[in-house]
Amino acid sequence: MSSLDFAASPPIRCDETVQIALLLAFAGGYIDAYTWIIHGVMANAQTANLVLLWVYGTVGEWERALHFVPPIAAFIVGVVIAAWLRRSTGDRASAISTLVEIVLLFVVGILHNRLPDLAGTLGISFVAAMQSTIFTKVEGVAYSSVMITGNLRQAIEGLFAVVSGQLGSFRRPGIFAALCAAFGAGAAVGAYATKSIPDLAFGLPVVALLIVLLRCEIRPTEERT
Repeated sequence: MSSLDFAASPPIRCDETVQIALLLAFAGGYIDAYTWIIHGVMANAQTANLVLLWVYGTVGEWERALHFVPPIAAFIVGVVIAAWLRRSTGDRASAISTLVEIVLLFVVGILHNRLPDLAGTLGISFVAAMQSTIFTKVEGVAYSSVMITGNLRQAIEGLFAVVSGQLGSFRRPGIFAALCAAFGAGAAVGAYATKSIPDLAFGLPVVALLIVLLRCEIRPTEERT
């Protein structure tokens, strides 16, 4: 079997379905837009935070540079805890981590006007880290729900494989293109909601994550059609 093909068996895990991946991508784009507008950092894209840290650091603007350290640190802690959770709870990790994300986003959303920027950034970056560590595959193939670079590459590579005759279906490139679109839609909606209704901005990503949680709990496995 070609490495470009999706695994044919066993049945798809609930946390690897296309529907869940799209919901997570929407939430990922939404949260990234929110943290950029409100806090001036990226919750998901630690590459951007690291670059900006050194851009300001190399010109001696350390106060601005250190602004990007907390989200990076929170992301690291989130990855470690998510890895421990996955090892300790196995198949329950996706549901538990999603519940943790919902609670943290709910708290940050409710306390939006009272939390300092630092506290809000830490909580959101922690959430992004858990999501990216627990949900790593869609239909058996690696993807990211918190950034689109790899997904865009997969979409283009898959399309090229179909056109050149290496892969017979548009399903794979279609899925990754949809993930990019869902992330972009989330960012657009998140930007609009953050500016229009900042106190209620986290309502939509919380709803998306609630659907993810319900699907993980109610439908433990799902066969690919």
